[in-house]
Amino acid sequence: MLGNAPLLEVEGLTKRFGGLVAVKDIGFSIRGGEILGLIGPNGSGKSTVMKLIMGIERPDAGAVRLDGADVAGWPTYRIARSGVGIVFQHSRPLNRQTVLENIKLALLPDSLFRLAAEAGVEDRAREIAERVGLRNVLGRRPPTLPFADLRRLEMAKALARDPKVVLVDEPFAGLTPGEMAAFAELIDGFRRDGRAVLLVDHNVKSVSRLVDRVLAMYLGERIAEGSASDVMQDPTVRRVYIGGAIETHARPEIAAQGEALLDLRDVEVFYGKAQALRQVSLHVGAGEFVSLVGLNGAGKTTLFNAISGLVPYAGEIRWQGRPLAGRSPAAIARAGIVQCPETRELFGDLTVRENLDLGGQHLAAAERERQRDWLIELFPVLGERARQAARTLSGGEQQMLAIARALMMQPKLLILDEPTLGLAPVILDHLSRALARLRETTDITVLLGEQNVTFALPHADRVYVIEHARIIWEGHPARFAEEMGTGYL
Repeated sequence: MLGNAPLLEVEGLTKRFGGLVAVKDIGFSIRGGEILGLIGPNGSGKSTVMKLIMGIERPDAGAVRLDGADVAGWPTYRIARSGVGIVFQHSRPLNRQTVLENIKLALLPDSLFRLAAEAGVEDRAREIAERVGLRNVLGRRPPTLPFADLRRLEMAKALARDPKVVLVDEPFAGLTPGEMAAFAELIDGFRRDGRAVLLVDHNVKSVSRLVDRVLAMYLGERIAEGSASDVMQDPTVRRVYIGGAIETHARPEIAAQGEALLDLRDVEVFYGKAQALRQVSLHVGAGEFVSLVGLNGAGKTTLFNAISGLVPYAGEIRWQGRPLAGRSPAAIARAGIVQCPETRELFGDLTVRENLDLGGQHLAAAERERQRDWLIELFPVLGERARQAARTLSGGEQQMLAIARALMMQPKLLILDEPTLGLAPVILDHLSRALARLRETTDITVLLGEQNVTFALPHADRVYVIEHARIIWEGHPARFAEEMGTGYL
């Protein structure tokens, strides 16, 4: 049942990091027994809002009222004592202590003058462990626990402080569907206790059935607020996540040529105990443009890094009919798989031309010059900036340079990871025309990973959708709008 007055009120919250405004004039309130979902793509400012509330960062402006008292700028320990708990995305247990001891420690008084535990602490710790599903592992130490139990331990530690307000950061990352349902029930338990809950996630679909309201952020600002269904249909939210109206540009079917150029079968990746890919299978034929679409955190970059030999994996990845397992990233690149990473990884102090020449350093001089001239024709701005240091380019120009440098290697398969991230519409148009030209005039094969469906689909012969580390849909772009357009968020 909702309390009358808000337990948490945020008003005009603003935070700058140098010239970057990470959070701008954000405000909301949460009453007891209510869950507010704070959503937005990576880099939208969600985590910064949470850190400002918890005192991990100090706001430049605005108020954070806890039960009527403004705690903005207070040190973290004072805010925690006043009734704010946090469930971190990444577990931070004491690894030498048992699960029971970790929970008991959270129940101890945090005063140098009161070091002794109160009577009943062990019974209370066992009650909390029972509630979050840790009863059978009380005597184990955190390094021996599965990933889901580590997340349960974070919840137990937050409950031990008996907070009025609970901040929950990306609770479903790395969990199986069954574990996600169990965690949703635990978070709903906070609401039933009468606590105010701020649930931070990048994926509106993950939180839609759990929250009472949703506030969507993008580039530090509020873009929508309301029920989950209303926010999912909001034009601005859909433009941020999807990119706008969905269009497709069909081309004649590419004739099958025996085995797939790239073939993944039941690929799985773990980061520690968190599963980042789950039984992923896909294939790319020679000359195909295949788009892998999914929200941030779905597993696109992990998949690309597995193909490029940058992370260990289970399952099988075959290239031109032969396994890639055991090959180094350099050997994979020499074999024809070249990845243009989301982070671009340019040499900032080298010029545009020097970055391009590094990409083509394996080519004979005459061939390197021909390849460079072709790429400057594809991206004319790179010719104009040839003697300019890469770090002085705009974000869009750096993205063009990163793609051009990858193409200097004359790849058989070009992997593009989120090439549109953070770019202005005019730059997206330049990139779109360049990809269309590659698709129509060369025999290159492209695997494109994107959140922006509007950009990805026109350049695709086939589309895969990845969600929570699994491929959930595969088909032709023309079917996407009909079958996945409304359910993508």
